[in-house]
Amino acid sequence: MKCNNYFSGFLGLILTLIIHNTFAQHVEKIYQPYIRTAQLFSYGNQQGLPLYKLGGGNKLELEFDDMDANYKNYYYTYVLCDYNWKPANLSAFDYIKGFTQNRITIYRYSNIAFTRYTHYQAFFPDQNSVPTRSGNYLLKVYLDGDTSKLVFTKQFLVLDQKALVTAEVVQPFTPQLFSTHQRLRFSANIKDINTFSAAQQVKAVILQNNRWDISKRDIIPTYVRGNVLEYNSENIGVFAGGKEWRWLDLRSFRLQSDRVDSGTYDKDKANFFLKPDIDRTGDRYVYFPDYNGMYNIITYESINPFWQGDYANIHFYFKRKDGLPYPDDDIYLAGGFTNFELNDKWKMTFNLATGQYEVNAFLKQGYYNYTYFAVNKSNPTRVAEMEGNYWETENAYTILIYYKSFTDRNDQLIGVTTINSRTDKPGFSF
Repeated sequence: MKCNNYFSGFLGLILTLIIHNTFAQHVEKIYQPYIRTAQLFSYGNQQGLPLYKLGGGNKLELEFDDMDANYKNYYYTYVLCDYNWKPANLSAFDYIKGFTQNRITIYRYSNIAFTRYTHYQAFFPDQNSVPTRSGNYLLKVYLDGDTSKLVFTKQFLVLDQKALVTAEVVQPFTPQLFSTHQRLRFSANIKDINTFSAAQQVKAVILQNNRWDISKRDIIPTYVRGNVLEYNSENIGVFAGGKEWRWLDLRSFRLQSDRVDSGTYDKDKANFFLKPDIDRTGDRYVYFPDYNGMYNIITYESINPFWQGDYANIHFYFKRKDGLPYPDDDIYLAGGFTNFELNDKWKMTFNLATGQYEVNAFLKQGYYNYTYFAVNKSNPTRVAEMEGNYWETENAYTILIYYKSFTDRNDQLIGVTTINSRTDKPGFSF
């Protein structure tokens, strides 16, 4: 009996660790329900990974809407984190040159749009508040200069370029994965760093389509050749290929796209009912350009979509081809606009009368990519996309190289590269 209890406790610990590792990278969070469309990206590129280069002079862009439609005193600061996105054991004065908190002074009340909101905007770092160390950073936005009044958080990266990273996407040799998965083979040429203990001091992280929730972590070199670290093992950087993302064009509320079945227009908001999506797991692969799961705030009929774009209630529908519910799975809507979070807000409800799953989302005008997740009811760590997996799928991969010497108190980000799984971009591919 004692042995069985010990085994049960050990198994529970392992399951807890698995669940923690599966969801640990959801460090971004919105704490207030009146915040919508919070974005942090490289200046001018809404699909760009928020990356600042030390001494590079580039900027990051923060955009968000306050649906209370009044003025609030918003501030921001940023916190240096370690490789696992835990706060580093350092004072803010050790990694910020200048002010440690900054007021957001750029705001505009919405106009043209029927939905009332206040749009806030910030560009950073500015000359009065500059990060001095590379690594992972968590941006915190809060009210009235009081960090306890936290509103939302966003992740960004600071790079101190010391490694040249080259990579390519190849097909796995494993027969079970050959036609469904993609594998990264890459190397890092490191300068000004002692690579004698590279396996302990250098780590790599791989992101597929800028997604931290499915990142591959704790990757150590296959072998070291001088100052070059080679990552070429068959079990390194293997990702499910997926399929090109579903899309929704909301750039105009007057001219409805072919994904919209019908719409209603009230005095203060619009409702759009989409055509039902069908499980595409068994369908053939077809190439078409997409945003790799992200979205772009853009309109046809306004000058600036950030404070002139409107909002609408979007009704999503998903169903099996036989119209039955999934007996063992819960279905979730997922995409960049959901932060790929599996919570009640994005969980779909099965409608027995219509034979389809339903969920609503309050979205701003723009162009959106999305998908659906099936989450096993008895084992939430088993998550599958309802699309199927194909080697040919176009995906973007970002490789991050971190270094931490035996005397450092934080992980330095010393190398970044982004590559695409295919460059041919054909019109159609099967």
